[in-house]
Amino acid sequence: MWIQKQIILTRKPRGFHLITDEIMAAVPELRQLNIGLAHLLLQHTSAGLTLNENADPSVREDFEQYFNRLAPENAPYYTHTYEGSDDMPAHLKSSLLGAQLSVPITRGQFNLGTWQGIYLCEARNHASERTLLITIQGE
Repeated sequence: MWIQKQIILTRKPRGFHLITDEIMAAVPELRQLNIGLAHLLLQHTSAGLTLNENADPSVREDFEQYFNRLAPENAPYYTHTYEGSDDMPAHLKSSLLGAQLSVPITRGQFNLGTWQGIYLCEARNHASERTLLITIQGE
């Protein structure tokens, strides 16, 4: 079986946000699969996706602090500046983190590690809703 859905993620403030449950709620068909694979594509160039710690929120705070140092705002060498001081750093963060993930499905659930969750890495100060394309193959 193949399923493809476009999901509109709720608007999030800048930072790192767990979205595993939001995705699961938007794709109830996933629960019908015994085994499969989900491919997630975030259809934006100023946010990213990653898998990481799902229990301690301080990890997400530390991610934000680290990436703000790695890709700072207002760097004098940026030439792409007309969309705001957070735009070019957002593009860099998106490329560093990536905009896609592949996640195995087992018995109707994402088969993640005990402490893993899917993060939306929102890099813009005033982002809109984000669109996620999920393609599922399984049986």
